[in-house]
Amino acid sequence: MNDAAAADAALRCTEVSVGYHGTPVLTNVTLDLVPGQRLALIGPNGAGKSTLIKSILGLVPVLAGTCTVLGRTPSHARTLIGYVPQTDSLDADFPVTAGQVVMMGRYRRIGWWRPTRGVDRRAVQEALDRLGLADHARTHFGVLSGGQRQRVLLARAIAAEPRLLLLDEPFNGVDLVSQDAILSVLRELGAAGTTLVLSTHDLTLAHEFADTVCVLNGRQWALGPPGATLTADTLRRAYGGHAIELRDGRTVLVEP
Repeated sequence: MNDAAAADAALRCTEVSVGYHGTPVLTNVTLDLVPGQRLALIGPNGAGKSTLIKSILGLVPVLAGTCTVLGRTPSHARTLIGYVPQTDSLDADFPVTAGQVVMMGRYRRIGWWRPTRGVDRRAVQEALDRLGLADHARTHFGVLSGGQRQRVLLARAIAAEPRLLLLDEPFNGVDLVSQDAILSVLRELGAAGTTLVLSTHDLTLAHEFADTVCVLNGRQWALGPPGATLTADTLRRAYGGHAIELRDGRTVLVEP
């Protein structure tokens, strides 16, 4: 890939190894994502999915290889990235409304101590509307259901208008209504050119959501379309034999 193509890429990792204190958790990851591409990261617990996502954010060091995000180093691209973590650090008892949580996504545009503008308030309301939470802007975050809280956290991420959106197991403990609402918005974002990277244990979800799947477990085992990567053979090797192919052609994972 030439320099111009690299600059246009949403995410480019070449033989990347990432980890902590100089010790790799994940090795030999190679990815090239274009704007609007939807990538699912698949792998068992401890496979390195969250570590890879944090390295793209510039929070975990790249120990080997190269990683560029929107033509920049991860730390310099952070203002262009949206992030929905597995669990949020917000205390459910903290006196903050859903609308105030979503407004946090605008702070890097307006500054922490500057007053909000009309454009910021509109962005917050639009994000809540898209997630079906238009009537909950003034609702205390702590009284929302788990699924509603996760929708608020996604609204916070998209209110920042990111070009790359990272989602780390966003459907853990989420009800079907919230999952459908989140998936609908993610598809809209992808169609509009936002690049999406989502980690999940749900193979059916990966099939439905992603145009590209990366199978991880300590290293990259496979990369490509869901039909070519989510095969019984690949999953057995990556998961250490815990993949089971059902009669109807579906593959499920059984982890100890």
